[in-house]
Amino acid sequence: MKASIASVEKLESKISAKHENLARALKLQGMAESTTKCYLRGFRRVCEYFNRLPDYLLVSEFEQYFADLIDTHSWSTVKIDLGSLVFYWKYVLKRKWRHVEIVRPPKVKKIPDILTISEVSQVLAHTELLRFRVVLFAIYSMGLRISEGVNIRVADIDNEKMQVHIRNGKGHKDRLVPLPKSTLNALRRYWKVHRNTELLFPNILGGTETVRHTKQPMNIGCVQAAFRAATTDSRINKKVSVHSLRHSYATHLIEANVNLKVVQYILGHSSIVTTARYTHFTKVTVENSDSAINEIMLKIHFHDL
Repeated sequence: MKASIASVEKLESKISAKHENLARALKLQGMAESTTKCYLRGFRRVCEYFNRLPDYLLVSEFEQYFADLIDTHSWSTVKIDLGSLVFYWKYVLKRKWRHVEIVRPPKVKKIPDILTISEVSQVLAHTELLRFRVVLFAIYSMGLRISEGVNIRVADIDNEKMQVHIRNGKGHKDRLVPLPKSTLNALRRYWKVHRNTELLFPNILGGTETVRHTKQPMNIGCVQAAFRAATTDSRINKKVSVHSLRHSYATHLIEANVNLKVVQYILGHSSIVTTARYTHFTKVTVENSDSAINEIMLKIHFHDL
């Protein structure tokens, strides 16, 4: 029994050591924190599946692992685990990956549901707590990702130029976004509740002094839960999430005839192609298309046969 326990502890020690090596390699290669966490989880998942390090596994074993993973997990998890192993092979083992190749199944292109301006208002009206109502309004009114919203700092607000400095967005990129007056007023109102010296949306756990000085931002999961509750109370049957506020913001800007390049910059898209997809969701675009098609058809001299 003691020998068995010792062998388990020895294996765990080896896995932990390689786990640390992988974490260090990811840091040295400048991987984003979110990618690092995903790759480390993927590596641990592989080790737990085989109950040993993956260093000398056979191709057939990897094939079995990914076959099982495809049956039980999403494609994104499959990609993460494969990416983790390829990275581990290259930067930790210093060997070339020569194992299983996975062909991605055909991608189903889904059109996201967009909230109307009226529906956004309903969601905000049904968000009970002020902190969640303000952060959701900030996310919508500036087209932010949820992580960008909860991490806004007091110093990022420029009330003279009426813009907000969004730091370390997707792809480690900063950008400046327009700050609507109503958003500034809402942010000021909520800040007076907690008066945190750095964060606009601090974690509220603890007493008044703890909240005032904490460096931990609002919990993303709590924001998502508040949004789900508000959409349910609003009786909105669309398949939406907090990220849908960003989609809706972009769509509403295009409907208001804001230049596509400006929308691209505000959202922080690398490619205009990504921004252009929002033109497909706008009511204005559809109505204009219908009008144009009818105008063309009127020019066709059609005679019933």
